[in-house]
Amino acid sequence: MSVTGILDGILGINPVLALAIVGLLVFAEDALFVGFVIPGETAAVLGGVVASRGHVDLWAMMALVVLAAIIGDAVGYALGKRFGSRIVNGKVLDKRRAKLKKAQDFLHRHGGYAVFFGRFVAFFRAVMPTLAGTSRMHYPRFLVFNAAGGLAWGVGFVLLGYLAGNSYEAVARAAGRGITAAVVVAALAVLAVWRVRALRRERRSSTAPET
Repeated sequence: MSVTGILDGILGINPVLALAIVGLLVFAEDALFVGFVIPGETAAVLGGVVASRGHVDLWAMMALVVLAAIIGDAVGYALGKRFGSRIVNGKVLDKRRAKLKKAQDFLHRHGGYAVFFGRFVAFFRAVMPTLAGTSRMHYPRFLVFNAAGGLAWGVGFVLLGYLAGNSYEAVARAAGRGITAAVVVAALAVLAVWRVRALRRERRSSTAPET
């Protein structure tokens, strides 16, 4: 059965079950590398389509996708921290060594920001949490960027599916280009403001007179 046939089947089943399937696909992409078969943005867009048909509340679908993305990344991080090189050197990644090296270099150069921006690139989204765990990134730092990325990505793609309605297939194909860029730019602006404020607070605290 084709991916299109699978998605059409999901849209025709019980809404509660469709909700569960969407959440599971988003979760499993980062925790179990399912994203190599069905990209997570396809599931998120699909969730928006289900909501657009009135079967599920839009806010509930967005909350589910965001939580599934964040928790899936957290599990991927834990697996990377626990099993490390055994996962990175596994057979499932044998044909993707070049991409894996790029992901590792990206994480090494950008740290937490790689976790955030990796959420918007299909392969990076599947492996970045595990690589972050393998590299022993400080978990609170990972969690902040994981949550920010999951929120921006989840809300953006569910809304995309909601607005697209029955045109979900065409939108899912285009999601990796212009729409993703727009979401990333918006999220980057939010992060930039947060970072500037954080730096200002640090400067104020460092220059404050001792009592």
